[in-house]
Amino acid sequence: MSMSRSAAALGLIAVLMTSTSVLAQTAPTGRVDPARLSEATRVLASDEFEGRAPVTPGEDKTIAWLSAQFQALGLEPGGPDGSWVQVAQVSRTKQDGPATISVTSQGQKTALNRATDVIVSSDRPVDHITLTDAPLVFVGYGVDAPERGWDDYKGVDLSGKIMLVLVNDPDFGAPEGHPVAGQFDGQAMTFYGRWTYKFQEAAAQGAAGVLVIHDTAGAGYPWSTLQNSSTAPKFDIVRADPDKERVAAQGWIQGAVAEKLFQDAGLDFAALKAQARTPDFRPVALEGVTMSIDFGQIADRVQTRNVIARLPGATHPDETVMFGAHWDAYGRATPKNGDDIYNGAVDNATGVAGVLELARLFAEGPRPERSTVFVSWAAEETGLLGAEYYAANPVWPLETTVANINMDSLLPGTEIDPNIVVIGAGKNDLDDRLAVFAGREGRRLIPDPAPQAGAFYRSDHFPLARKGVPALFAAAGFTGHNAASRDYVANRYHQPTDEWTPEWKMDAAAADVQLLYEVGAALANSRDWPAWKPGDEFAAARNASADARKP
Repeated sequence: MSMSRSAAALGLIAVLMTSTSVLAQTAPTGRVDPARLSEATRVLASDEFEGRAPVTPGEDKTIAWLSAQFQALGLEPGGPDGSWVQVAQVSRTKQDGPATISVTSQGQKTALNRATDVIVSSDRPVDHITLTDAPLVFVGYGVDAPERGWDDYKGVDLSGKIMLVLVNDPDFGAPEGHPVAGQFDGQAMTFYGRWTYKFQEAAAQGAAGVLVIHDTAGAGYPWSTLQNSSTAPKFDIVRADPDKERVAAQGWIQGAVAEKLFQDAGLDFAALKAQARTPDFRPVALEGVTMSIDFGQIADRVQTRNVIARLPGATHPDETVMFGAHWDAYGRATPKNGDDIYNGAVDNATGVAGVLELARLFAEGPRPERSTVFVSWAAEETGLLGAEYYAANPVWPLETTVANINMDSLLPGTEIDPNIVVIGAGKNDLDDRLAVFAGREGRRLIPDPAPQAGAFYRSDHFPLARKGVPALFAAAGFTGHNAASRDYVANRYHQPTDEWTPEWKMDAAAADVQLLYEVGAALANSRDWPAWKPGDEFAAARNASADARKP
């Protein structure tokens, strides 16, 4: 944190202490308090916080208020060097002028249009990207998953080449009875199906670029969704070797445009897609077809901040149970009905309110054996960047982080749903632990009703899960499992209308957060180490650090 920001934060803490005292002086109850959930949401979602966008005055106010909350509750700073914050260094790139994209086939050069034919950008922090006559190679689904017996690359050298890959997983939409059906969780998207994985794996394979072939069913959204956001700035954490970790050019290509490239190379696109569903598939070069890409961009660095608080464990302080939720929303943006503040009440002031309530319960109760850490993550809406930065630069060792319990969007309401939605159900045994406490309340767990959307890979637990930390993401508010959540998605999700109102009652959300508290408290007072289920894509990363968890 810079000196000027530190001074501003201290000043804001003094200004905002009136709200702090309201939240901190409630008598201990041992139960999550719905009124406190609502009050914390009201403050964070007020216009005073300007939509809590990263790298804005709204961030400064948010960081100051949250730090004051944790301090008033009696927690210790959990960031580096005794600070309440971890500063995340973020790389930002933005289009600068038009792009020139062309394909050369059979001696003929054809121009492609950025946005309508191809969407392309770069996470490399440079001001110009040029690829000239790069060969094209079809790499199936672009998946390397040894735990599932799958390797689309087969050791083929992709240096200087642009990969074309299919969206989603090899088993998505596979006919019933097909040998691949269910090998990648069927309709439930795995990490391997996400475009973020395909971009990262392309860099690991040494490719010059990667384009995902768009398909509305496989992607889960039409081309227009990609096109509408294509000019927005792109963010990534600052990386030690960005040329190694990010390809020069990455993006999407229209399905019909890609099919024409296969035809020009004398290849049957439909037949190759069928081959890509088999583990014997090998990369196929589009002989005689090359692509050139040239565009400018503005590259700079910005900083945002995670807020971290901690209660050291009584007997095993080097072992950590983590609770987290992202503090950011969309700030001030395109006005809707005269309102330009995207307050982010449900998404995700409610989740942060839940973290504050859990911090209060742990602080007021007997000190648990293990340490508990409470994180308000930065920049989730721009790509999970606060959590991504923490995963790359952990304050508390990931090897001995017992579990990461995530809260992202809790709907107001008084009626407690007997069904608890678990995002990523069945991936690790934290579900089983939650089911025990839920059963005592006459409730049961159900899987995500929209698994094809890959929601498990789109919230802040995910970057740590990739490093092996078991994650629990339950009681999410916008999964379409009831009328209230459907209404929220249709009318308020990522809109200025996502606002707190005096009519809010948080009884149902409090019941959900209470269960997460009970799961976390049981773990914090045990010698248990939750584990990923055998064959899960994150099991190998956890197993690699098993020695750190030996008694």
